[in-house]
Amino acid sequence: MSTMHAALIVDRSKPPKFASVPKPAQPELSSETVQLKVLATGLHRLVRSRASGKHYTNSSTPNIPGIDGVGEAPDGQKVFFLCFEEGGSFAEYISVPRTNVTPIPSGLDPVKAAALVNPALSSWMALTARCENLPKGFSALIVGATSASGRLAISLARSLGSKRVVGCARSEEVLKSMELDDYVVLQNPAASTDFSKLGHVDVILDYVYGPVAIHLLKSLQPTGTVQYVHIGSLAAHTDPSALEISLPGSVLRGKDLTIRGSGLGAWDLRRVGTEVDGLLHSLVTARDEKIKVKRLDEIETVWNEVGDRLVFVP
Repeated sequence: MSTMHAALIVDRSKPPKFASVPKPAQPELSSETVQLKVLATGLHRLVRSRASGKHYTNSSTPNIPGIDGVGEAPDGQKVFFLCFEEGGSFAEYISVPRTNVTPIPSGLDPVKAAALVNPALSSWMALTARCENLPKGFSALIVGATSASGRLAISLARSLGSKRVVGCARSEEVLKSMELDDYVVLQNPAASTDFSKLGHVDVILDYVYGPVAIHLLKSLQPTGTVQYVHIGSLAAHTDPSALEISLPGSVLRGKDLTIRGSGLGAWDLRRVGTEVDGLLHSLVTARDEKIKVKRLDEIETVWNEVGDRLVFVP
């Protein structure tokens, strides 16, 4: 039996081990599955969450972590692949459905693609799959704009046609340095944040939630429809109660407001597959983020590192 190297989760309380495991069997040429040589795979927040058993989609142990990556197809073409259901991108080889494979466009570095597609999907899917009939040149408010996904949301909103992007976060210094048309500084407590100069926005992408969301929705003075999309709950990192909100009915009755969430369940993986090509092309011109590249055999020592985006290569 052929073997390959991979990261293997045996104990959820510990980092994966670098191990030798059976190599997937080579699919037939006529098969709906294709085997890829993995070139790069990202250690996303979701990958860590699933590995620890804290995410609702976690798998049984032992298992090979990873939900996506960049690989080389049998014909030598570089492709981006999704393996959310199969898992296993932290390995030298992986077999995935052909429908989960998308060619990498010219000009997009494989490491950049491996690092950024997952965090970029949050705003891309929110805008393409969870919003309806956004006006031409729509305006967008990104709550949590200085987070990794929030930063990407700025350029992706513009690539999808936004003419006014407003950021909201705690650091005014960082907000000033970003490519925003305007910004709102988030205060503590959240209820003291001044949204009075926000004006109308067509869509809100919220990565923070909790008290910030309550105060924001109460403060809105829209002149038309506002589409609010809940994406993340960064506020819960310091306050677990921020996972839930209590919103007065008067807010829903008194404003032209739609409230949706964006995540697996709000859309399915088939829809993601139809959106990946457009996202990859948008990432070609997206601002580069700090990406740290490590070898797969370093997995045990660097698994718990935080900060820069971490990508593993064979």
